[in-house]
Amino acid sequence: MKPSVRDEWTGWRYYTREDVIRLQTVKALRTMELSLERIKTVLGYDDLEEIVAFLDEAKKRADEKIAALIKAKEKIQLARDDYAKKLLGRSTADGYVIRRLPKRVILLSDTLTEPSLDNLWNYLAHFYNLIDPEKFSFEDLAGVYTAGGVSRMFAVCRRYEDAAGLVTLPEGEYLSCDCGGDEREETLSSLVREAWEICGEVPFTVEKVVVSGILSWTWQIEVPLLGGQNRKKEN
Repeated sequence: MKPSVRDEWTGWRYYTREDVIRLQTVKALRTMELSLERIKTVLGYDDLEEIVAFLDEAKKRADEKIAALIKAKEKIQLARDDYAKKLLGRSTADGYVIRRLPKRVILLSDTLTEPSLDNLWNYLAHFYNLIDPEKFSFEDLAGVYTAGGVSRMFAVCRRYEDAAGLVTLPEGEYLSCDCGGDEREETLSSLVREAWEICGEVPFTVEKVVVSGILSWTWQIEVPLLGGQNRKKEN
Protein backbone atom coordinates (compact mmCIF):
# COMPACT_ATOMS: atom_id res chain seq x y z
CA MET A 1 0.00 0.00 0.00
CA LYS A 2 1.49 3.28 -1.13
CA PRO A 3 0.24 6.40 0.67
CA SER A 4 -1.60 9.00 -1.38
CA VAL A 5 0.48 11.74 0.25
CA ARG A 6 3.74 11.74 2.24
CA ASP A 7 4.77 14.78 4.30
CA GLU A 8 8.30 15.76 3.26
CA TRP A 9 9.11 17.25 6.68
CA THR A 10 7.65 14.69 9.10
CA GLY A 11 7.66 11.60 6.89
CA TRP A 12 4.07 10.92 7.88
CA ARG A 13 2.00 8.96 5.39
CA TYR A 14 -1.60 9.92 4.61
CA TYR A 15 -4.23 7.59 3.14
CA THR A 16 -7.52 8.45 1.48
CA ARG A 17 -10.86 6.68 1.89
CA GLU A 18 -10.18 4.90 -1.42
CA ASP A 19 -6.84 3.68 -0.02
CA VAL A 20 -8.59 2.20 3.01
CA ILE A 21 -11.19 0.44 0.84
CA ARG A 22 -8.38 -0.96 -1.32
CA LEU A 23 -6.57 -2.26 1.78
CA GLN A 24 -9.74 -3.90 3.11
CA THR A 25 -10.29 -5.53 -0.29
CA VAL A 26 -6.74 -6.90 -0.27
CA LYS A 27 -7.21 -8.33 3.24
CA ALA A 28 -10.50 -9.98 2.21
CA LEU A 29 -8.94 -11.51 -0.91
CA ARG A 30 -6.02 -12.84 1.11
CA THR A 31 -8.47 -14.97 3.11
CA MET A 32 -9.30 -16.67 -0.21
CA GLU A 33 -5.66 -17.85 -0.36
CA LEU A 34 -4.80 -15.60 -3.28
CA SER A 35 -1.21 -14.44 -3.55
CA LEU A 36 -0.38 -10.76 -3.19
CA GLU A 37 1.04 -10.80 -6.72
CA ARG A 38 -2.29 -12.07 -8.10
CA ILE A 39 -4.26 -9.50 -6.11
CA LYS A 40 -1.93 -6.71 -7.21
CA THR A 41 -2.38 -7.72 -10.86
CA VAL A 42 -6.17 -7.79 -10.62
CA LEU A 43 -6.47 -4.47 -8.79
CA GLY A 44 -4.18 -2.97 -11.40
CA TYR A 45 -6.62 -3.70 -14.23
CA ASP A 46 -7.71 -0.59 -16.14
CA ASP A 47 -10.96 -2.26 -17.20
CA LEU A 48 -13.48 -1.88 -14.37
CA GLU A 49 -15.60 -4.69 -15.81
CA GLU A 50 -12.68 -7.10 -15.37
CA ILE A 51 -12.28 -6.03 -11.73
CA VAL A 52 -16.00 -6.45 -11.03
CA ALA A 53 -16.03 -9.87 -12.70
CA PHE A 54 -13.04 -10.98 -10.65
CA LEU A 55 -14.60 -9.78 -7.39
CA ASP A 56 -17.86 -11.55 -8.29
CA GLU A 57 -15.90 -14.78 -8.73
CA ALA A 58 -14.09 -14.19 -5.43
CA LYS A 59 -17.43 -13.65 -3.70
CA LYS A 60 -18.71 -16.92 -5.16
CA ARG A 61 -15.65 -18.75 -3.84
CA ALA A 62 -16.18 -17.15 -0.42
CA ASP A 63 -19.81 -18.34 -0.39
CA GLU A 64 -18.69 -21.87 -1.25
CA LYS A 65 -16.11 -21.77 1.52
CA ILE A 66 -18.71 -20.56 4.03
CA ALA A 67 -21.14 -23.31 2.98
CA ALA A 68 -18.43 -25.94 3.44
CA LEU A 69 -17.59 -24.58 6.90
CA ILE A 70 -21.28 -24.62 7.90
CA LYS A 71 -21.55 -28.28 6.89
CA ALA A 72 -18.38 -29.09 8.81
CA LYS A 73 -19.76 -27.25 11.85
CA GLU A 74 -23.00 -29.27 11.65
CA LYS A 75 -21.04 -32.54 11.61
CA ILE A 76 -18.92 -31.39 14.54
CA GLN A 77 -22.06 -30.43 16.46
CA LEU A 78 -23.60 -33.87 15.87
CA ALA A 79 -20.44 -35.57 17.10
CA ARG A 80 -20.24 -33.23 20.08
CA ASP A 81 -23.87 -33.92 21.06
CA ASP A 82 -23.26 -37.67 20.86
CA TYR A 83 -20.23 -37.47 23.15
CA ALA A 84 -22.06 -35.07 25.48
CA LYS A 85 -24.81 -37.66 25.96
CA LYS A 86 -22.18 -40.21 26.94
CA LEU A 87 -20.54 -37.69 29.26
CA LEU A 88 -23.79 -36.96 31.06
CA GLY A 89 -23.83 -40.52 32.27
CA ARG A 90 -26.74 -41.75 34.30
CA SER A 91 -29.58 -39.95 36.06
CA THR A 92 -30.26 -40.50 39.74
CA ALA A 93 -33.64 -41.29 41.24
CA ASP A 94 -33.92 -37.69 42.41
CA GLY A 95 -33.48 -36.32 38.91
CA TYR A 96 -29.84 -35.28 39.36
CA VAL A 97 -27.15 -36.40 36.95
CA ILE A 98 -23.86 -38.15 37.66
CA ARG A 99 -21.19 -36.89 35.30
CA ARG A 100 -17.75 -38.35 34.76
CA LEU A 101 -15.50 -35.28 34.51
CA PRO A 102 -11.78 -35.01 33.67
CA LYS A 103 -9.17 -33.41 35.89
CA ARG A 104 -9.36 -29.63 35.74
CA VAL A 105 -7.04 -26.95 37.06
CA ILE A 106 -8.60 -23.68 38.19
CA LEU A 107 -7.18 -20.36 39.36
CA LEU A 108 -8.98 -18.80 42.31
CA SER A 109 -9.62 -15.07 42.51
CA ASP A 110 -8.03 -13.19 45.40
CA THR A 111 -11.09 -10.92 45.82
CA LEU A 112 -14.14 -12.03 43.80
CA THR A 113 -16.65 -14.25 45.58
CA GLU A 114 -19.91 -13.84 43.62
CA PRO A 115 -20.72 -13.08 39.96
CA SER A 116 -22.12 -9.66 39.10
CA LEU A 117 -22.78 -7.69 35.93
CA ASP A 118 -19.60 -5.71 36.56
CA ASN A 119 -17.17 -8.57 37.11
CA LEU A 120 -18.61 -10.83 34.38
CA TRP A 121 -18.36 -8.10 31.72
CA ASN A 122 -14.59 -8.50 31.40
CA TYR A 123 -14.16 -11.53 33.61
CA LEU A 124 -10.89 -13.07 32.44
CA ALA A 125 -9.03 -9.74 32.56
CA HIS A 126 -9.21 -9.99 36.36
CA PHE A 127 -7.36 -13.33 36.31
CA TYR A 128 -4.77 -12.26 33.76
CA ASN A 129 -3.87 -9.47 36.18
CA LEU A 130 -3.03 -12.07 38.83
CA ILE A 131 -0.39 -13.96 36.85
CA ASP A 132 2.06 -13.74 33.95
CA PRO A 133 -0.34 -13.64 30.95
CA GLU A 134 2.26 -15.21 28.67
CA LYS A 135 2.27 -18.39 30.78
CA PHE A 136 -1.49 -18.77 31.28
CA SER A 137 -4.61 -19.10 29.15
CA PHE A 138 -8.18 -19.67 30.31
CA GLU A 139 -11.45 -21.09 29.09
CA ASP A 140 -14.30 -18.65 28.63
CA LEU A 141 -16.07 -19.76 31.80
CA ALA A 142 -16.83 -18.34 35.24
CA GLY A 143 -17.67 -20.14 38.45
CA VAL A 144 -17.57 -20.26 42.24
CA TYR A 145 -15.40 -22.76 44.15
CA THR A 146 -16.25 -23.39 47.81
CA ALA A 147 -14.11 -25.35 50.28
CA GLY A 148 -13.89 -25.10 54.04
CA GLY A 149 -16.69 -22.55 54.11
CA VAL A 150 -14.76 -20.11 51.89
CA SER A 151 -16.01 -19.22 48.40
CA ARG A 152 -13.92 -17.77 45.59
CA MET A 153 -14.66 -17.22 41.93
CA PHE A 154 -12.39 -19.05 39.51
CA ALA A 155 -11.18 -19.35 35.93
CA VAL A 156 -10.47 -22.72 34.29
CA CYS A 157 -6.88 -22.99 33.06
CA ARG A 158 -5.98 -24.23 29.61
CA ARG A 159 -2.28 -23.46 30.02
CA TYR A 160 -0.64 -22.69 33.34
CA GLU A 161 2.47 -22.78 35.50
CA ASP A 162 2.84 -23.03 39.26
CA ALA A 163 1.25 -20.02 40.95
CA ALA A 164 -0.62 -19.05 44.09
CA GLY A 165 -4.32 -19.77 43.87
CA LEU A 166 -4.13 -22.85 41.65
CA VAL A 167 -6.47 -25.70 42.63
CA THR A 168 -6.85 -29.10 40.97
CA LEU A 169 -10.34 -30.55 40.58
CA PRO A 170 -9.73 -34.32 40.44
CA GLU A 171 -11.04 -36.59 37.72
CA GLY A 172 -14.06 -38.61 38.74
CA GLU A 173 -17.80 -38.67 39.18
CA TYR A 174 -19.70 -35.55 40.14
CA LEU A 175 -23.31 -35.16 41.19
CA SER A 176 -24.60 -32.36 38.97
CA CYS A 177 -27.71 -30.31 38.35
CA ASP A 178 -28.68 -27.18 36.42
CA CYS A 179 -30.79 -24.55 38.14
CA GLY A 180 -31.80 -20.91 38.20
CA GLY A 181 -30.60 -18.33 40.66
CA ASP A 182 -33.68 -18.67 42.85
CA GLU A 183 -33.15 -22.41 43.25
CA ARG A 184 -29.37 -22.23 43.60
CA GLU A 185 -29.11 -22.46 47.40
CA GLU A 186 -31.72 -25.20 47.74
CA THR A 187 -30.25 -27.23 44.85
CA LEU A 188 -26.73 -26.96 46.24
CA SER A 189 -27.89 -28.08 49.69
CA SER A 190 -29.73 -31.06 48.21
CA LEU A 191 -26.73 -32.14 46.17
CA VAL A 192 -24.41 -31.84 49.16
CA ARG A 193 -26.76 -33.96 51.30
CA GLU A 194 -27.00 -36.59 48.58
CA ALA A 195 -23.22 -36.66 48.07
CA TRP A 196 -22.67 -36.89 51.83
CA GLU A 197 -24.97 -39.90 52.06
CA ILE A 198 -23.06 -41.60 49.24
CA CYS A 199 -19.49 -40.71 50.19
CA GLY A 200 -19.55 -39.47 53.77
CA GLU A 201 -17.60 -36.36 52.76
CA VAL A 202 -17.87 -33.31 50.51
CA PRO A 203 -14.43 -31.63 50.23
CA PHE A 204 -15.59 -28.87 47.87
CA THR A 205 -18.37 -27.71 45.56
CA VAL A 206 -18.26 -26.09 42.14
CA GLU A 207 -20.94 -23.75 40.81
CA LYS A 208 -20.43 -22.80 37.16
CA VAL A 209 -22.05 -19.69 35.71
CA VAL A 210 -24.09 -20.30 32.56
CA VAL A 211 -24.86 -16.99 30.87
CA SER A 212 -28.47 -17.15 29.64
CA GLY A 213 -28.92 -13.56 28.54
CA ILE A 214 -27.33 -10.12 28.57
CA LEU A 215 -28.48 -9.41 32.12
CA SER A 216 -29.00 -12.90 33.53
CA TRP A 217 -27.36 -16.25 34.14
CA THR A 218 -28.15 -19.71 35.49
CA TRP A 219 -26.04 -22.25 37.34
CA GLN A 220 -24.58 -25.70 36.83
CA ILE A 221 -23.69 -27.16 40.21
CA GLU A 222 -21.14 -29.97 40.65
CA VAL A 223 -20.51 -31.87 43.87
CA PRO A 224 -17.77 -34.55 43.82
CA LEU A 225 -18.46 -38.21 44.53
CA LEU A 226 -14.90 -39.11 45.44
CA GLY A 227 -13.48 -41.81 47.69
CA GLY A 228 -16.40 -43.94 48.78
CA GLN A 229 -18.92 -44.16 45.93
CA ASN A 230 -20.17 -47.52 47.22
CA ARG A 231 -20.36 -46.60 50.92
CA LYS A 232 -24.14 -46.01 50.86
CA LYS A 233 -24.78 -49.44 49.32
CA GLU A 234 -22.44 -51.15 51.78
CA ASN A 235 -24.23 -49.55 54.72
